Amino acid sequence: MAVKRKYTTITIPAPLFEKITEEINGTGFSSVSDYVTFVLRELVAEMREKDGKKKDRDVVMAKLKALGYMS
Repeated sequence: MAVKRKYTTITIPAPLFEKITEEINGTGFSSVSDYVTFVLRELVAEMREKDGKKKDRDVVMAKLKALGYMS
């Protein structure tokens, strides 16, 4: 059973598209779209990781306050 993927279109400036095209030449990326998708997935994962660390820090700080170590 094949998974049907949904896509949408985004626009980027033509000069940026051309720069990316040059940069991915000779890499494993078959298109600018593949490259941009990869970069965005990496960025979102990094943002989630940072957000998770911030939440972890907030939990630790709250516990320290509850124990009276911080005011």
